[in-house]
Amino acid sequence: MKKLILIFLILSGFISVNAQNVPRPEYPRPQFERDAWVNLNGTWTYAFDFGNSGKQRGFTNQQGFENKINVPFCPESKLSGVEYKDFINNMWYQRKITIPANWEDKKVILHFGAVDYKAEVYIDGNFVGRHFGGTSSFEFEITSLVSDGKEHNLVLFVNDDLRSGKQTGGKQCYNYNSEGCSYTRTTGIWQTVWMEAISPYGLKSSHVVTDLDQSQIVVTPSFYTESNNYSLRITIKDKGKTVSQKTVKATNNTVCVLPIAKVKTWSPESPFLYDLTYEVIDPDKNVVDRVNSYFGMRKIHIEGNRVFLNNKPYYQRLVLDQGFYPDGIWTAPTDADLKHDIELSMQAGFNGARLHQKVFEERFHYWADKLGYLTWGEASSWGADLTNAETGRNFITEWSETIVRDRNHPSIITWTPFNETWESDNEQYPRLVTDIYHLTKGLDPTRPINDASGGTHAMTDIWSFHNYDQNPESLSKALTLDASGKPWTNGSRYTFTSYNGQPCLYDEFGGIKWNPSQQKLNTSTSWGYGDSPKTLEEYYNRLEGLVNVILSKGHIWGYCFTQLTDVEQEQNGIYLYNRSAKFDMKRIHAIFSKNPQTGK
Repeated sequence: MKKLILIFLILSGFISVNAQNVPRPEYPRPQFERDAWVNLNGTWTYAFDFGNSGKQRGFTNQQGFENKINVPFCPESKLSGVEYKDFINNMWYQRKITIPANWEDKKVILHFGAVDYKAEVYIDGNFVGRHFGGTSSFEFEITSLVSDGKEHNLVLFVNDDLRSGKQTGGKQCYNYNSEGCSYTRTTGIWQTVWMEAISPYGLKSSHVVTDLDQSQIVVTPSFYTESNNYSLRITIKDKGKTVSQKTVKATNNTVCVLPIAKVKTWSPESPFLYDLTYEVIDPDKNVVDRVNSYFGMRKIHIEGNRVFLNNKPYYQRLVLDQGFYPDGIWTAPTDADLKHDIELSMQAGFNGARLHQKVFEERFHYWADKLGYLTWGEASSWGADLTNAETGRNFITEWSETIVRDRNHPSIITWTPFNETWESDNEQYPRLVTDIYHLTKGLDPTRPINDASGGTHAMTDIWSFHNYDQNPESLSKALTLDASGKPWTNGSRYTFTSYNGQPCLYDEFGGIKWNPSQQKLNTSTSWGYGDSPKTLEEYYNRLEGLVNVILSKGHIWGYCFTQLTDVEQEQNGIYLYNRSAKFDMKRIHAIFSKNPQTGK
């Protein structure tokens, strides 16, 4: 009887299947949250399609494939229940979906957190839409293809040609076995899939710009359907108390300015967040759509060769975070694991992270916002042939979607579209980087851009560079300004523009190889930078020596240490791959929390 009652409640929409025992049950968009939603994670059926013949075999309306997979974990992962490690160029997913009965007269939106790489969606054999991009989120409206209270067949086709050079891959390995600093691949669904019910006049998106100097926020909303007869009420609250509210027309040319008295700023030292509520109101004064959100009042900008946070110079002590997990690969096993990674980093003395060669899911940014953790948002640009026109087009789409999705998060303070693009040509590469710079500024003028981490600069707000010298003395010489006052670079052949006084950020250093098991230090599968220290004390001395050198260089305004955790064969993390500590964390914290002026 209890089971029947539960089924009735689900079908009626009073509760959603996200209440059931499914992996990653939390709402995936904490900055744009609605009540009426259904989590589609859990058991799906699947089939590999190595011959790319699935469409000819009628897979677009397949009622179920022979094998099962646990979504949202990729088939390469242990948590998926599949653990297939070879290349998967094509695969199919299938599951049944049921539309709650009380979703009548609502738009039904089908969301995918991320699918690597190209995705085609079908409902009952009908083509819904296609998406390019392995790390950006996307959605399709399926209202006309489904009926309330009825079951439908959802099929997803995935194409992932990692070695084509036309798509981003990040740190996914292009050879069969993981090697060096490349790791297990991710194919297909790797973030939450869900459905949502929305009023036809509902809020589609909202861009929030915090204007600290004028104590206000500027909100630019977008609606599924515009109407001068509908209005949008925006409310800002501080711990339940309304501090600002305004009602405007529900049209896409509306800009809403909300003043805030006695502003509370967001920073790593005090990560205060205001609650933000959007309500779309019909002509009869009924609330037809409600979205819960939040924002942090903070300002990031550059003056001279310094980065400022809330109008004060701010030194960034970052760690490289690759976002890999032993059992989930690109997907954190639980929401708590995302939070825990940030806590581990802060315990080690860092105030932020460079999110490396992967677009992290929104729940990570939520925890960074909550905990007060600075991040650099980065594309998974490795593997993309940036001299190819189709590749450039694919990159522009994926990167644009990333910025629009994540630009409201206060914790993100820098955009980094590319990394170590040293194989670039002299024409198409600088053209693409320049285009991406202007595109990024157009979508988000509030953050600095590090065009290409490592030094292949074409147009950049930050002068970044990588140097894995393990000797503090020779590193100090390399980091000393030259006779003309210019900083070190990876080589002039990698630079398409000259240094022009930007802040210098040393955004990759260290990488010191260390495995607590001495027998594994120099095995063929273990990888890191330089020679491994022979003792723990040698490790601590080398690490502190490198950090002291960086802190002593007044022109360097932040660093990024490689890296937070070991990843598979790469053994240069502060923590092991399973997140257990490798070192005395009090000693590690003392090194990475030093003040850059005094060294203490």
